[in-house]
Amino acid sequence: MQRSVEGAAGRRPAVPIARILAVAATAVALAVPSGSAALAAGRTGPTPVITRAGLDPALVTGRGANVDFVEQEAEHARTTGTVIGPDRAAYTLAGEASGRRAVRLSPGQYVEFTLPRAANALTVRYSIPDAPGGGGITAPLRVTVGRGPARTMTLTSQYAWLYNQYPFTNDPGADLLHPDWWITECSCVPAATTPAPTISKPFRPHHFYDEQRLLLGRTHRAGEVVRLTAPTGTAAAWTVIDLLDAHLVAPPRVLPHAVNVLAFGADPTGRRESADAFDRAVAYARRADRTLYLPPGTYQVNRHITVDDVTIAGAGSWYTIVKGREVALDTPAPDGSVHTGVGFYGRDAADGGSSDVHLSGFAIEGDVRERIDTDQVNGIGGALNHSTVDGLYLHHTKVGLWFDGPMTDLRVTGTVIADQIADGLNFHTGVTHSSISHSFIRNTGDDALAMWSERTSNAHNTFDHNTVQSPVLANGIALYGGSDLTVSHNLIADPVREGSAIQIGSRFGAEPFAGQLRITGNTTVRAGTYDLNWNIGLGAIWFYALDRSIDADIQVVGDHYLDNTYNAIMLVSDWPVKDTVSIDSVHFRDIRVDGTGTSVVSARTAGSASFADVDARNVGAVGVNNCGSFHFTPAGSEFTLTDLGGNDGGWLAPWLLPNTITCDDRPPVVPPPAPTPW
Repeated sequence: MQRSVEGAAGRRPAVPIARILAVAATAVALAVPSGSAALAAGRTGPTPVITRAGLDPALVTGRGANVDFVEQEAEHARTTGTVIGPDRAAYTLAGEASGRRAVRLSPGQYVEFTLPRAANALTVRYSIPDAPGGGGITAPLRVTVGRGPARTMTLTSQYAWLYNQYPFTNDPGADLLHPDWWITECSCVPAATTPAPTISKPFRPHHFYDEQRLLLGRTHRAGEVVRLTAPTGTAAAWTVIDLLDAHLVAPPRVLPHAVNVLAFGADPTGRRESADAFDRAVAYARRADRTLYLPPGTYQVNRHITVDDVTIAGAGSWYTIVKGREVALDTPAPDGSVHTGVGFYGRDAADGGSSDVHLSGFAIEGDVRERIDTDQVNGIGGALNHSTVDGLYLHHTKVGLWFDGPMTDLRVTGTVIADQIADGLNFHTGVTHSSISHSFIRNTGDDALAMWSERTSNAHNTFDHNTVQSPVLANGIALYGGSDLTVSHNLIADPVREGSAIQIGSRFGAEPFAGQLRITGNTTVRAGTYDLNWNIGLGAIWFYALDRSIDADIQVVGDHYLDNTYNAIMLVSDWPVKDTVSIDSVHFRDIRVDGTGTSVVSARTAGSASFADVDARNVGAVGVNNCGSFHFTPAGSEFTLTDLGGNDGGWLAPWLLPNTITCDDRPPVVPPPAPTPW
């Protein structure tokens, strides 16, 4: 159970900060006119267009995270700049933008949004150029709201702009990191090719975007205009604005009877290192069995804080910020780390892990600018049993939350994870009975949410009601082995390269899938990216048998796959193992597919799947692209489809059943129209 927090009326249950913010937002929203009413009352501005993951909110009712903000895409706002996109290609500014469009401002140009409801804080997602030699630049962005005074945000590209092959580099002039790898650009292995190919530099620039938050100091009414201006004289030749999130943030939380970190010497100005003060405060709060309170302020912490059997509560993620530099270690740590940085870590699972840890209501601001996979520079890490994480904001760390089990019973709720170099959250190795829900993940450098059963199987875990936007590499949600897992009611948008919205993958040395996998009630949009290695388009949901067959009972029910770049559903095994693995026992029911660039189903494996009440429209190519395992036998494909009835739209025609070969490796792509209500 979550610890209680001592308040003025005695000991009472702690209230998750996400719930506090939601109640406050609802109360204030009801007290002000709607955007249209405000405009009618005389406040002028462009008509606000509210979206969720670049979609009409009516298309995603009941799916995704409950959040304290409303989203507006810059391409729907009034601007003197230029709308870029749409574009779904990797390595383009439009391709990495939410909704695949954004607004480019030259110095002196602006973009204007109208507040659709009351707001007292803003998040701006943006991109500015890298420095010519890498490492980023800074540039101003002038912000005005209504008739208030102008203020300046200092934008940076120091946490953006990666180049080259995995695991990437910050150097735009670097030669190929792996000249012995096959690359699409020359359809060759450069080190084994004569004459050697010319590879342009910078090679594969990506991870262009960052975001910044701004408290406005007061609540502005619906209908007031937010203007973002790239000032003349800026060092940035251009500034791209992707979107604006307008927040209604609750006042700072105050816990007067809790242990206060300031009493142990922590510096809320951020000028002095506070890690030792945090250690002393954590130890005292644990002994006293009391909550540790982090008042408003910015605390400099440049290493891990070890937590066990303790509750740590901030004033809210907008007010309490724990910020640290990435620090090079004199010698590598036993786990291979060559850096350390800010983070709250449970003890290692090998040492028994930590238990009864409850973290809420603060931000962790890291300083990670390059991907080093051995580094433990994550926001939250270690093993946390019977613990909770609620209402955090995790920014500029390597992975927002990476948990190494065995461990059990962790609940992550109401948390924002943004601008990570690698994953957003990963349940790694023997994590059981754990979940993340109503959390918002944007601009990760790898899988946004992952369960990875390496060596020890994960079991009975859930990803529920989360919103994932624009993972730059890999997948929105990925399951790598495990038993009895659930992915439900999530909203996943705009994966950029070499991944899908949802992947079920037998790969990376994972333990086999077992029990029942429930993929239910999710919505994906603009998913199914282009895989550089295979040189083909993927599906919004992607089943990948590589290390072994996938034969668990997989139930995919109630999903909506919207505006699919290529396929809606893809089942594939890699060429070297195509004759030894298969994908079986996948059951699709009550599915809606609105728009595919190519097919509804693409099968490039042996196996089988059944379909009931799968409705599809705006299909760009043949409904089923069935290659099987590429033997093209007279008996038909090695992949069999079973029609259980109710499959509308003509995509599953009788002549396709059960295993007609319809293989077309790279059919022409027909961009689908925008999705509409069913």
